[in-house]
Amino acid sequence: MNCPKRIPSTYIPLYTILFCLTFAACKEKKEKPKGGDEKKDKPTMVDVMVAASQPVTNVIEANGTIIPGESTELRPEVSGRLTYLNVPEGKSVAEGTVMARINSADLEAQVKRTKVQLETAIKTEERLKKLLEVNGINQSDYDAALNTVNTLKADIAYTQTLIDKTIIRAPFTGTVGLRQVSPGAYVTPTSILATMQQLGKMKIDFTLPEENSDLIRIGSVVKVKLEGRDTTMRRATVIALEPQANRLTRNLMVRALLDDSRVNPGAFAKVIVSSGNNKKAIMIPTNAIIPDDRNSQVILVKGGKASFVNVQTGVRTANSVEITQGISEGDSVVVTGVLFAKPDAILKVRKATKR
Repeated sequence: MNCPKRIPSTYIPLYTILFCLTFAACKEKKEKPKGGDEKKDKPTMVDVMVAASQPVTNVIEANGTIIPGESTELRPEVSGRLTYLNVPEGKSVAEGTVMARINSADLEAQVKRTKVQLETAIKTEERLKKLLEVNGINQSDYDAALNTVNTLKADIAYTQTLIDKTIIRAPFTGTVGLRQVSPGAYVTPTSILATMQQLGKMKIDFTLPEENSDLIRIGSVVKVKLEGRDTTMRRATVIALEPQANRLTRNLMVRALLDDSRVNPGAFAKVIVSSGNNKKAIMIPTNAIIPDDRNSQVILVKGGKASFVNVQTGVRTANSVEITQGISEGDSVVVTGVLFAKPDAILKVRKATKR
């Protein structure tokens, strides 16, 4: 009778160790997928906003610049040396006030000489006219004498015009700026003596996107806020619109008359244009929008999961945007945790607010 061979007692610990290691490895393999599933099913913490309609005013902010009612640079029309200069810096002058004179002695002397020649020519013309009446001379001789008289009169008028150009007058009533030249200086038509501003009626120029041109008409009232000065809202009345849009920016230039004249020309201002029509719309925070190449998306919580939907936007404010299509009242819109949510992922609402 053959008896089974016994395993040597020295090998028993070795078999026990191999069995334990094999059992532990199998248990680890079974537990790993379980741990992975738990991580995958872990919900994402988000904050939501319950969509609701609220009043919205179609308001557009535009950049504007304050300009004076009238503005000009005082320049001479002819070249010469200044013999008189009256530029009261920072003070108001009346229209027609003589601001400066340029040396015109040579022109005045030329006028005197021409006047002497004219007196002689007139006497000659009168004598020849009497002779012509008795057929004492030819008609051509008299016509030559008359032509000389008229030519000298034209020369005097031309020279007097040049003399008038040596006098620089205030073109309108306004405030004089800083003087740029000194008495006795030699000036040319490119020289600037000073500037003048009419501060009684201030204007503001601003640009408006062509697509919003229907919000502005001549006579429309806009609000103006001066940057860095105060928070007072001023009113301005539109007086003119540029009929052609800028080809580069597609913007329209608008000019309005400012009610308040206590502002400095050249100041920067914000112009607030309102359509005047209040409407109800769903507004959500700007950071809830997910921009895409073609569409804008938001995340809704439906059945505890993330649902990505395409939306169309409308009016924008500093922190919010109007949703015109894609969201209904009562929808839960994810406002925080947007970057961590995936399509159909489980979401856990941490906080819900309502606008």
